[in-house]
Amino acid sequence: MFIDTAIILIRSGKGGNGCMHMLRLKGNAKGGPDGGDGGKGGDIVVTANAHIDTLVEFGFRPHWFAQEGEAGSKKKCAGKAGVDCILPVPLGTQIFDAETNELLVDITSPDQTVILAHGGHGGIGNDRFKSAVHQTPTEFTPGGDAIERQLRMELRLIADVGFVGLPNAGKSTFLRATTRAQPKIAAYPFTTLAPQLGIAELSDERRLVLADLPGLIEGASQGVGLGHDFLKHIERTRVILHVLDCAPPDGSDPLENHRTIRRELADFSEQLARTPEIVVLNKVDLIPEEDRKEVLDELVARFERERGVRPLVASGASGEGVRPVLESVWELARSVRDQSPITPHASSDHSSSNF
Repeated sequence: MFIDTAIILIRSGKGGNGCMHMLRLKGNAKGGPDGGDGGKGGDIVVTANAHIDTLVEFGFRPHWFAQEGEAGSKKKCAGKAGVDCILPVPLGTQIFDAETNELLVDITSPDQTVILAHGGHGGIGNDRFKSAVHQTPTEFTPGGDAIERQLRMELRLIADVGFVGLPNAGKSTFLRATTRAQPKIAAYPFTTLAPQLGIAELSDERRLVLADLPGLIEGASQGVGLGHDFLKHIERTRVILHVLDCAPPDGSDPLENHRTIRRELADFSEQLARTPEIVVLNKVDLIPEEDRKEVLDELVARFERERGVRPLVASGASGEGVRPVLESVWELARSVRDQSPITPHASSDHSSSNF
């Protein structure tokens, strides 16, 4: 099950109270103070996990509480610190304060770990208050308070390439032809109901992470169809692969279909409008072989003349032209990556945040 949004309540652990105790032993009736310190409360820690790709665990578990620290005890025994509560999230997860809508952390690095809420400090036992002039202190301090807050988690997939296009343009077939992913394929619209990820192996050292998104239709940027729910995932991709049916069965014009999707992307986000794009005319195998060259040459020329782009031609079903498309995507993605690599908003190595 793919879940990309979740609302959760977190609470760090309260610190344990310090202990007030006076040592009383046979033969040592005035042994003095021996109350120990309380233990620190557990933290709420979010950590990146490259092996998960959905927020499903948080969709069914809305409460995440760290353990409280134990109180100090006699004989100067310190209380045990509370256990941290670890929140494993997929790469691309953004965490917001649900009340203020403030972005708290953006998980973009495989080793990124951030403390969302610190546990309360441990209280001080009365043994720590003794001095030469204050030999029988009765003072002690309570443990620090826990931090509780409501968070909104949103997953925005991180991929090199995001597939966009109208329903039944052949995006899922193209993903299956280039990766080991097994997306659902059928002859009706919206067979893809959630983003599908796959890895295309170009060589031992070259690979592309591909994301197939549900088909877009006119009005997607305003919530029509499924596009509004998943357009946000394209914002993480370095390159858009715009898949078009070169001979739509409904008789629509591929150029007008391209114009429709580009308009929806621009209406949704200026960033999407600026994302580099490669256009591929898919399903060329459905054009009769004797007419294929003439039809494609004319269509490519129209795209260059009217849309200012030179599309590639391919067929995900037959494999024709797939490799050149992947090579072009690789070169463009590498160029974009070199110019503007993704930089995490929060540092790794168990970095602390003042939330």
